[in-house]
Amino acid sequence: MASTTANLNRYTASELQAEDYLNQHIIRDTTKGPVRHRETLSCFDKTMQVSSKARAGGHESEKVELPEYHASDATFYYKTSSQNPKGKVLRTVKGEGEKDDVRKGGRNHVFVADFVGNSYCLTVCCTEFTLAHTGSGGATSTSLKGKSSFVKGAPPAAHAFHRRNNPPNTEFRKFYERGDLPISVKHSGVGNRIKWSVDTDKLDYHHYLPIFVSGLREKEEPFRFLAVKGTFDLLEEGGSKILPVIPQLIIPIKTALNTRDPEVIAIVLKVLQQLVVSGELIGEALVPYYRQILPVLNIFKNKNTNIGDAIYYGQRKRVNIGDLVQETLEVFEQHGGEDAFINIKYMVPTYESCILN
Repeated sequence: MASTTANLNRYTASELQAEDYLNQHIIRDTTKGPVRHRETLSCFDKTMQVSSKARAGGHESEKVELPEYHASDATFYYKTSSQNPKGKVLRTVKGEGEKDDVRKGGRNHVFVADFVGNSYCLTVCCTEFTLAHTGSGGATSTSLKGKSSFVKGAPPAAHAFHRRNNPPNTEFRKFYERGDLPISVKHSGVGNRIKWSVDTDKLDYHHYLPIFVSGLREKEEPFRFLAVKGTFDLLEEGGSKILPVIPQLIIPIKTALNTRDPEVIAIVLKVLQQLVVSGELIGEALVPYYRQILPVLNIFKNKNTNIGDAIYYGQRKRVNIGDLVQETLEVFEQHGGEDAFINIKYMVPTYESCILN
């Protein structure tokens, strides 16, 4: 299985370009247009510098309004507006009194008072109430309940699957625009390739491999093609040079996964599968870093395409995140040694062993 997966992953960069061409020129899907970032438009053209505060995977947490506790009925209520769902104020009472006498609570209602001097405006601000004469009986003497309406705050959304920030500030982009990488695009009739100006055997993997891996979260051409294709070329030719570089690859891999972009995650998972089978002991060397890699995989493990009993013709593209996560975890277990399964199970509790079972 590992060799078959590695052979399929080799063509990831070319498949990405073919998919872009299909969407832009044949299907003409306007929602999947090319990604373009602002450039300086000078003779030494490069990407416009982004804010130093921009961070890949960064996000702002939503301000969540917490419920208030009311001792009158020992219940928590969410703050809501003083209007019911139809936009009508339920009840307003005006008069004079002390503040302690104004705020009262009931089982299905909360009174909120606004003071202006010694006068107050008391408004019913219900979180749950029953509209009178809306049931089948309609009168107070009936034993049937009226139609209930609820006005209360919903629990805050986690947005676990939402895309997060992915600014164009990768190390790969900076080095490529500066001309420090020995690569260029070689155009040919059967697809683009990378033209290396230096033999990959002579490259310093401690320097170049982390740079190429940092470009895996790129979505603009030619940066994406060069980063993905260059990474697979280095992994195929690296051999024993890859193992000492593993600690330097964890941060760029984690950063790419934290963008939570399905396209980026699919690329990173294919690179991880190729990385594990690129040399001896690499799978075991990744075990201590499961805590950095696997949390995002745990989130997307069950993110599959639900099409019922239909046929999913996109299987050959291998872009289904749920399937890729399962394949990656199985490769980790097969090449991670005796401690791999227990560490995977700790971070991904729903994973079942492909060896023990």
